[in-house]
Amino acid sequence: MEVVSAWAPAVGFTLLPHAGGFLGGTITKKEIPLWYKSLQKPSWCPPNWVFAPVWGTLYTSMGYGSYLVWKELGGFNKTSVVPLGLYAGQLALNWVWTPVFFGAHKMGWGLVTLLLTTGTATATAASWYNVNRTAGFLMVPFFTWLFFCLAMASALNYRIWKDNRNKK
Repeated sequence: MEVVSAWAPAVGFTLLPHAGGFLGGTITKKEIPLWYKSLQKPSWCPPNWVFAPVWGTLYTSMGYGSYLVWKELGGFNKTSVVPLGLYAGQLALNWVWTPVFFGAHKMGWGLVTLLLTTGTATATAASWYNVNRTAGFLMVPFFTWLFFCLAMASALNYRIWKDNRNKK
């Protein structure tokens, strides 16, 4: 019984980011065959199958990192407000992008959301690194996505928005 309770926070923190991913996935699945498929996209647009495994890895990594920070700082308290608050902010922004872009078809606001996510994720990683180096390093896959792949996603988001502004 003691072993299960010791692992419960680790499992909970690790799975939490996936909740928004699953909810966003329901929106995306509805919109890909209709709205998204109808959009004009550049030739370098990645295939749809890439995103689920990438986000599964990113959410697991950042979720476990949040557990390490929580554990290192002794739970939810004054010292954990900033690093876990920044994390909550970047996670919320991350989750909001799908309903904004796919659900509401607000491509310009989707781009704004991506830029805000990048800023809050940067602040999150910096604060985590100061608390627990492993947690900071667990944000590296997300940074790789943000600064390389998300740069492409931002360019793709911008291009789709620009090329489809008059499309409802």
